[in-house]
Amino acid sequence: MIVRQLVCRELTFHLCVAVRLNWSAPKMARPSSNLTEFREDFAKAKHIAIITGAGVSAESGVPTFRGQGGYWRKWQAQDLATPEAFSRDPSLVWEFYHYRREVMRSKMPNPAHLAIAECESRLSKQGRSVVIITQNIDELHHRAGSEHVYEIHGSLFKTRCMSCGEVKANHKSPICPALEGKGEPDPGAKDARIPVEHLPRCDRSGCNGLLRPHVVWFGETLDSDILTAVEQELEKCDLCLVVGTSSIVYPAAMFAPQVAGRGVPVAEFNMECTPATMRFKYHFEGPCGVTLPPALERHESEVI
Repeated sequence: MIVRQLVCRELTFHLCVAVRLNWSAPKMARPSSNLTEFREDFAKAKHIAIITGAGVSAESGVPTFRGQGGYWRKWQAQDLATPEAFSRDPSLVWEFYHYRREVMRSKMPNPAHLAIAECESRLSKQGRSVVIITQNIDELHHRAGSEHVYEIHGSLFKTRCMSCGEVKANHKSPICPALEGKGEPDPGAKDARIPVEHLPRCDRSGCNGLLRPHVVWFGETLDSDILTAVEQELEKCDLCLVVGTSSIVYPAAMFAPQVAGRGVPVAEFNMECTPATMRFKYHFEGPCGVTLPPALERHESEVI
């Protein structure tokens, strides 16, 4: 049965998306942590879907702005990552995102990102496919070398024009002169109060509209085209990995049980068990950068 829900929020918080679900599937036996058994399923798989969440980026030192201590100045992400906040104070919101963009310049893909990218490249030469479905907006999968990536929450390094709607990659540092040196996260830092005409503007001929970060904010819907493509990938995959996501936030909480519900092996790689763990065939506990590389390395049956 197809359940379509398009009630969405920004980043990795409580996103409901359009997917094909089968919640009636019975729970599996206690998941295995036998790497040899997983590797046999891995060797047979032709279409592998890898769902990644904040845990992967956290191992690269990327701040999550969640939970205790997860503040920028006196705000958490959900205070600033809304259309209403941007309408009310675009300067403050752009300071927040400018800070996040600049922080990412010092972060590097970790062994989990690199293992996924190497696996994708290697298996593509064998006529097999690997697709990454990520909730992260930091582009670390791209920087690691992954090519088949769906960024369901958008990207820190893309902008969207509020006037003409153009979406465009933007890696400028700073993104506009007025933001240079701004975005200090200390609670005592003063707001820059940058005039709106000096904030990032569209460079499309004749437009000059105000730009916003191309990320999904609280209260916004996800891109329907991306959701359709993700659903198609999940329907054809014959092995699914859930990496660094708690399985209590959407869409990961829906995607993985969907796949497991039709009998496809699902392997969870996470620092701890999640509410969805018992639905999966495998569970590997520990840092993703430690547990994932040996799981995805070349299998003895691979000829290329």
